[in-house]
Amino acid sequence: MFDELGNRYLDCINNVAHVGHCHPKVVRAGSLQMATISTNNRFLHDELVQCAKTLTSKMPGDLSVCFFVNSGSEANDLALRLARNYTKRHDVITLDHAYHGHLTAVMEISPYKFNQPGGEPKPDYIHVAPCPDVYRGKFIDKEHPGADMAQLYSAPVVEVCQKLQSQGKGLAAFIAESLQSCGGQIIPPPGYFRAVYDAVHAAGGLTIADEVQVGFGRVGTHYWAFETQDVVPDIVTVAKPMGNGHPVGAVVTTPEIAHAFYATGVAYFNTYGGNPVSCAIANAVMHVIDEEGLQENARVVGDYLLKKCREFSLEFGIIGDVRGAGLFVGIELVKNRDTREPDTKSAHWVVNRMKSLHKVLVSSDGPNDNVIKLKPPMCFNQENADQFLQAFRECLAMLVKEGSDAHFMVGAAAEKSSGATMFESHQRLIKSS
Repeated sequence: MFDELGNRYLDCINNVAHVGHCHPKVVRAGSLQMATISTNNRFLHDELVQCAKTLTSKMPGDLSVCFFVNSGSEANDLALRLARNYTKRHDVITLDHAYHGHLTAVMEISPYKFNQPGGEPKPDYIHVAPCPDVYRGKFIDKEHPGADMAQLYSAPVVEVCQKLQSQGKGLAAFIAESLQSCGGQIIPPPGYFRAVYDAVHAAGGLTIADEVQVGFGRVGTHYWAFETQDVVPDIVTVAKPMGNGHPVGAVVTTPEIAHAFYATGVAYFNTYGGNPVSCAIANAVMHVIDEEGLQENARVVGDYLLKKCREFSLEFGIIGDVRGAGLFVGIELVKNRDTREPDTKSAHWVVNRMKSLHKVLVSSDGPNDNVIKLKPPMCFNQENADQFLQAFRECLAMLVKEGSDAHFMVGAAAEKSSGATMFESHQRLIKSS
């Protein structure tokens, strides 16, 4: 990426540009379709049909019906409508620190938002279960050595399900990101979603997997992150990387749930959802993922990143935990490994120094904003990983060497760094194909 002055940056955080910024095949697909026809989805066209076929071919089980939307927020909003219509219930279970979008209905199931100052109070029909964070959550590994962490974290969900049944309410849905991003790059313990899904189904509810952040091969071993837990949701929502920066998303569900929705007589229509240009772009993205082996690349490069960052943790005590799957990595910074006190200040310092001195873009997140998170475009290779690792190691070494004084050195470093300039500030590079 390049800023307005032409400085060149290594992008380690943009999971929206899934197959790489301005991938020529994606650009060409969108341009050609826009030059041919662009209308709404009342008019069937080949790109729409192909997009639905390709997307459902990647799904397990009976997930074979697509509703096209424009964003993750729209996708999760529609998923809630589908679940509530099918079950004829309203209560929903979500996870602490979850973020599912900015529309009213999905803000209600997003503690990441409603727990912030100024956030709206949580409605009584929304139930928040603990995020399955075995490092910093309600149940942590060091306090429960040898315990079944999946059982510990699924128990609160089971409890809510049983309570709702005893009250005669029942449950509409359980929704969760397959790997929680805003919560700090959380990897649930093995068996967690299996236990939760069993409890939800026993209570008559539906399960919704939010794959907006982590879908389309990012985890490396599987195309969808929920597959790492050997479960099949009732509803899957996708967006963000699906359009490589173009607004497109989808909800995928079973024929039974879809037909129950159609039977209401309240037609679902989305003017731009499933338009020819969006579908052409999504088709190109999915084609590039397969053609260029980007899922396997995510596995190989992700494993390399995790291995090297874990080696750093042997050298630098500030690293409390390294976790991830494929090109979805979190590095948690702490002041003390024994107490696990979060080091938010150092995390912010690392993010700023990486950008200003090394021209490497990373970000921080998590409930304490102390987790350095990596979710780069899927074309991120080992050379890119080495560039990140070299810069990250310098930051860690500087923190150890300078201690608290290091936090005041970002500005000075930025002034000394001219960056890598591709073109002069008064010029602009315009590509067309």
